[in-house]
Order: sequence, then C-alpha cells, then structure tokens
Amino acid sequence: MADTRQFGDLATQLILESRRSTLTDTLVKYNDNLVRSIIREQRDLEKLTDSAQEARPDVLVYQTAIVRNKRCLLAYHKHRMDRLRDMYWAVGGALPHILSNQDIRSRLSPHEVDFLRQYSASVMDYRAGFSNELDITAGITHPPRDLHVLVRVVKDCGVIQTELGSIDFQKGQRFMVRRADIEHLIVQGYLEEV
Repeated sequence: MADTRQFGDLATQLILESRRSTLTDTLVKYNDNLVRSIIREQRDLEKLTDSAQEARPDVLVYQTAIVRNKRCLLAYHKHRMDRLRDMYWAVGGALPHILSNQDIRSRLSPHEVDFLRQYSASVMDYRAGFSNELDITAGITHPPRDLHVLVRVVKDCGVIQTELGSIDFQKGQRFMVRRADIEHLIVQGYLEEV
C-alpha cells in the first residue's frame, strides 16, 4: 500500500510533541530523527519548487508547505529554548546542577547543551558588572522578611564560605545563617527554610 502522508504531517507531529511537553510540564527527549525528516522534506519541496518553470497551483501548495514546516521547526526549537531557560532560572543559574543530572542531560541535544553554556556565560557576563549589589539569579517569589534565616540541610553540600566564616553543611543539621550567604543553596535545593 502506498504511503499517503501529506506535506506537513511530520511538522504536525513535532508540534504535538511540544504540546504534550507543555501539558505534562516536562522536557521530552529531543526528537532528532523527526527534525531531520522534516528538513529532508523541506529540501524535497524546495527542489520541486525550483524545478517548476511556470507558475502552477501545485507550486503554491509546495511553498505553503515549506513555510509551514519552517514555522513548526522554529516553534519546536523556541519551545525547547524557553523550557531550558526556565530550568536554568529554577535552579538559580546553577548550570552544573542541570548538566550533572543524567536524566535531564539525556533529553538534550548537543546543540542545546551548547545553548545552555552560552546562555549561562551571557548571564554571568551581564551579572559581573553589579554582582556586589544584586544577585539576579536569586529567587524573588517571596521577599525576605529577615536578614537571617533558619535552614535545614536537605543534601550534603560541604563547607561553604560565608561572611562570618566557613560552615560545614551536613544532611539533617539546622543553622541560623544570613540569607544572602545561602540563598543560592536554597534555590538549588540543598537547604530548605524551617
């Protein structure tokens, strides 16, 4: 039986995959095979339009399919970049925290890993000019009420240098520390407020 697939069906599958990712609030594995198939379809359609000597109705259909495929590819990649940016800010700009997680790392393409590294470098360059006054990677969903906070260590994070000296954070311990010294550890999930 002949293949009855229409132009743009592959791109529709890619958009449905992005939609599922949004609805489940997860980042699904990068679908390299489907992206490559759409690019191959693009090249085939471009050959068909280039070979047409005169303006025919089928050329308009090919051009419309080309534009639709491009839009779908751009939407898929924009969705993934937005998800990666959200993940980056959710962990307080701790890129090693994202890239060391093998579950997340296995879902990314090599280009997405490069994007995250370049995005992190850009944020750090931007932040370098005023890092003494403001930490743009700190979460601001709930403004702090006190300068000091009581925290419980959820995961071992070793010895941390604070303004008042070094503290060895071991799982299960509680500390009253200055919020500014450990805010990044709360965002990354090593400490939790009590």
